[in-house]
Amino acid sequence: MKFLQFSVLPFLMVILSVSGANLTHHPHRDFLRCLSLRIENSCTITYTHNNPSYPSVLNASIQNTRFSTPTTPKPYAIITPRKTSDVQSTIFCSKNHGFQLRIRSGGHDVEGVSYVSQVPFVVLDLVNFRDVKVDTKNEVAWVQSGATTGELYYGIAAKTQTLGFPAGICHTIGIGGHLSGGGFGILGRKYGLAADHIIDAKMVDANGRVLHRKSMGEDLFWAIRGGGGNTFGVVLAWKIKLVPVPPVVTVFTVNKNLEQNATKIFHRWQQIAHKLPNDLFTTVWVMKVNSSQVGKKTVEASFKGLFLGRIDELIPLIQYAFPELGLARENCTQMSWVQSVLYFGALPIEPVEILLNRSALPRLSLKAKTDYIREPMSEAGFEGFMNMFLEEGTDLAITMMEAFGGKMDEIRENEIPFPHRSGILFESVYIVQWINEEDAGLCINWMRRLYNYMSSYASKSLREAYYNYKDLDLGINNVNGYTSYEQASVWGLKYFKNNFKRLVRVKTMIDPTNFFSNEQSIPPLLSP
Repeated sequence: MKFLQFSVLPFLMVILSVSGANLTHHPHRDFLRCLSLRIENSCTITYTHNNPSYPSVLNASIQNTRFSTPTTPKPYAIITPRKTSDVQSTIFCSKNHGFQLRIRSGGHDVEGVSYVSQVPFVVLDLVNFRDVKVDTKNEVAWVQSGATTGELYYGIAAKTQTLGFPAGICHTIGIGGHLSGGGFGILGRKYGLAADHIIDAKMVDANGRVLHRKSMGEDLFWAIRGGGGNTFGVVLAWKIKLVPVPPVVTVFTVNKNLEQNATKIFHRWQQIAHKLPNDLFTTVWVMKVNSSQVGKKTVEASFKGLFLGRIDELIPLIQYAFPELGLARENCTQMSWVQSVLYFGALPIEPVEILLNRSALPRLSLKAKTDYIREPMSEAGFEGFMNMFLEEGTDLAITMMEAFGGKMDEIRENEIPFPHRSGILFESVYIVQWINEEDAGLCINWMRRLYNYMSSYASKSLREAYYNYKDLDLGINNVNGYTSYEQASVWGLKYFKNNFKRLVRVKTMIDPTNFFSNEQSIPPLLSP
C-alpha cells in the first residue's frame, strides 16, 4: 500500500552527533572494542558515523522521511548480525557499555522507535535474518524476523497456490514487528491475525539466553505474540501455521463519492460488513480525489473486497446481502491469493517478484492513528467525517475502515495480547502524509482534529488503539528512568486492555531491569 507510517522526536543529544573524527573520544568507545573481542570480523557488520556506508544502512528501511532528517537523533552504531552469537554479543556489549538497544526489522513502526532514541543508543538491524523456509507437507513455515511480509508471501506462493498466511498487505513490512504486534490483514475475517498462527519462536533474552517455546514457557510465548516488539527480547525467527486458500480468489472495487450517495452506502456497509460470510472481507478507503464527473475535488469512498471464491459465487451473495453497493461483474477480477495482496497494496499484480522489492513503495512523511468502532456511525456523522477531507493538508490523507467479525469474533480477548475482538464492527486506520516538511504542522493538526471528531463514534469506555500503529500522542514511557504502571497504563490499556497487566508481569519476569525499552514498550514492575 502507498500509505504507510512514523513521527519525529524533538531532542538531539550532542553526544550522538559527534563527527567520525571525535568517535575515539566518545565515552562509550569501549563498546566497539567489546564487539571486536566477541565477534570475529565485527567491523564487517558494524557501521559507525565514520563509515561511508552508515547513512545508506541507516536509511535503507526507514519508511517515513520524518525520521531521516538532519536533526533526527542517530544511533552511535548500527549492527547487522549474521548469526545468533552476533546478537548475543551485541546485547552483552550494549548492557556493559551504557547503550540502549533498539531492534529493527522492516522499519515500519509508526513512530520510528526501532531506530530513534533520545538517549545514547545503538540499532540492532535484523536485515540479514531474512530466511523463509516453507514446508507445504506440514503446512508450516519458519520465517526470520528481518524478512518482509512480501518475502514471506513470495516464498509461500513459490511452493503452492493453495496455502497462504493472514498478515498485512504492505509487502515491505518486517515480519518481526508485524507478528509481535498482532498483524491484521485481508484474511482476518476468515482466519484471524497473523499472531494467532504463531506456533513457535526463537528469541534471545536480555541475558543472552536462546529460547524456544518450550524453554521460554507459555507466559512469555503468549506475550511475544502481539505484546509488542523491542520489549521482551530479540525474536530472531517465527514458526507459523499456514492456512488454506483457493487457487482462484475474487477482488473488487466500487468507488462512490459524496455526490453519489457514498454516505448512504457506507451507512449500510457498517451494519452488515461484519455479518457477511467469513470468506468475504470488505474495507472502505476514504480519500480526496479529483473527479471529472463533478468537475472539482471531492471525497471518495472506495469499497474494496476479497472473496475466497469465484465471481459467479460473489455476485449473487452481494446482490442479496448488500444490493446498495451496485456491484457489477466489471468491478471484479479473479486472481491468485498472492496477487490479491498486490492488488490491495495498490501495486501491479504482475510480476509477483515485486514482492521482493523493498524499495517499491514511495517514502513520505506521515502520522497515523487508529480506532475500533463498535456502534454504527450516523449518516450525518460519516458525511461530516468525509467533508473533513476537503480541508487543506489532506491531499495525501487516507482512512482505511476494515470490517471485523467472522473469526475475529470467535477468539477470546485474552488468547494473545491483541484484545480487539468480539463486537467490533470495523477498525479505522487514519493516515496523513506530506512531501514538504513545512506542511508537517498543518497535516498533523488535521489528523488530530479528525481523531477528535471520531471520539463520538469510537469505543466509548476505553478508546482502543492498535499497537502496530503506535501513537505517541497517547503517552510515552520515561526511557531513561522509572516509568510507573499507572503512567504506562495510559497507553497500555488502549492497546491491550486487561491484557496489559499480564504483559507487565511477564516483562517483570523476563527483563526486570528493563534493558529492552522504548517510548511504548511494556515496563516491568519496579520500585521508584
